[in-house]
Order: sequence, then C-alpha cells, then structure tokens
Amino acid sequence: MVFDRVVPHSDGAGIIEAVGEGGDPAMIGRRVYLRNGQWRRPDGTAAQYIALDAGCVHDLPDSVAFETGAALGIPALTAAYAVLKDGPVEGETILIQGGGGTVARLAIQIAADCGAQVIATTGDPGAADHITQAGASAVLDYRDPRLPEAVAAASGGRPVTRLIDAEIGTNMAANIDILAEKGIMVGYGSVLKPVAELPFLKMMFKNITLSSILVYLLDADEAAAYAAIVGDMLARGALDVPVGHVLPLADAAQAHELVEGNERSGAVILGID
Repeated sequence: MVFDRVVPHSDGAGIIEAVGEGGDPAMIGRRVYLRNGQWRRPDGTAAQYIALDAGCVHDLPDSVAFETGAALGIPALTAAYAVLKDGPVEGETILIQGGGGTVARLAIQIAADCGAQVIATTGDPGAADHITQAGASAVLDYRDPRLPEAVAAASGGRPVTRLIDAEIGTNMAANIDILAEKGIMVGYGSVLKPVAELPFLKMMFKNITLSSILVYLLDADEAAAYAAIVGDMLARGALDVPVGHVLPLADAAQAHELVEGNERSGAVILGID
C-alpha cells in the first residue's frame, strides 16, 4: 500500500497509557512489546505514541529492557511460528539456514529450548560462536557443495525432519537433499531469489511439505499462543536478541543507513524520550 506520509517501523516496546472504546482498562500501565505497527497503514512505531489493536501487544517481563523488547515483535513471533507451527519439536533434528540472522538466531534458541537438536548454517565463519551460543550443536557453511553430507555427519545420522530458511529460492535444491522423507520446509523469505525453482517430483517422492509463513497474518489467538512461549523464555532468561545500536528518534535516518549498509551487529533501536 502507498501512503502520502509514513511513520516507519513495525516493532516497539513501551507502556500502555490508554485503551480505546471497549478496551480493558486493566491493560493500562502494562509493559509490552508490539508488532505490526506499520502493517497496511501509515502509522508505525517511530513515534512517541501509537494506537494499535490489542492483539498486537504482548507482555514484556520486568526483567527485560525496553530496548530488547523493541527488537522482539515480528522477529520473535516469526521464529516461534516457524519452529512450532507443525507441532512439538522435542527429539526432532532441525536445520536452520542463515543462523546469524535475527529471526534464525531466535529460532535456534526456541527450538533448542523445546528439546530439538539444532544444526545451523552461516556464510560468516566469525558468526559461528554467536550461533553456537544460541543453542546450535553444529554450525556449517551453507556454501559447502557437500552440505547434505556435512549435515548428516553433524546430526550423527539422525534424519532432519524440519528445516527453516530465510532464502528459500537460493537454497531449495540443497534443502530438498537435506530433508528426510516426510520432512517439513518452512520459508519466511526469499529476497535473493524471489522466484524459486520448485523441483516438484523430487519433493513429491520424498513427501516433503513446503510452507511459506508471514507473521503479520497470524490471528490474535495464534499470535497470543506464540507470544506466550516467547514470554516464558524471556522470563526465564532463555531468550535474547542482541542490540547493536540505540539512537535517539531524531537520528532515524542514521538508523536506516546502519541497517541498509549492514554496518551493525545486532538490532538498531530508536529510543523515545
């Protein structure tokens, strides 16, 4: 959608100061993180105040800073959705491609906390420790032409039953080779190759399921269920999202430059006075 004027950004955190007609007054004063701020509308979170549907705000534990909360919304719920949409993962082996990304690193933490064996990939050798700290038992190079064999060795021969990827188009062929029969591939992006080539017969003969997900379209009950998982992990100190920069709202343009130029390590946050 195109608007004449846009207040950008979809994620944020803060304190509820008022509720609209029919809203629950008990929500006033709650610490929350939020999502979908600028979804299909011009008024996002880069502002002192935002009015938002109650289903898009989720409790933020007292132990979690607002700066961390502001980085959670869409990434954390996307990660929980990707990991758990097809049921419990305890005892499963999951491959998460691009493990250094924000969503992927959150997905690693959630999957490991839920009892899965997690293998991750990256193209940045310097990110391996960061990814391992999130809960991956092995970190592999996604560019390895023998990646399926490397995954099999890292898993100890256990079949990879779930696979989560932010670049489905680029990694489709390798993903199909890696997944076990009846495996599930979940894609939450494909920027580098938006039009994916789908080797249907190869997928069919392994009975592989391919799902695309978009967290913006979760209904309130679904979002609340995933937010409860995220909230529990936050309260236990079992989930973190690195924050690289906190800038004042007046420096929003610089924040965009940091993100667009990949000149950052961790989330870029705008602080609101």
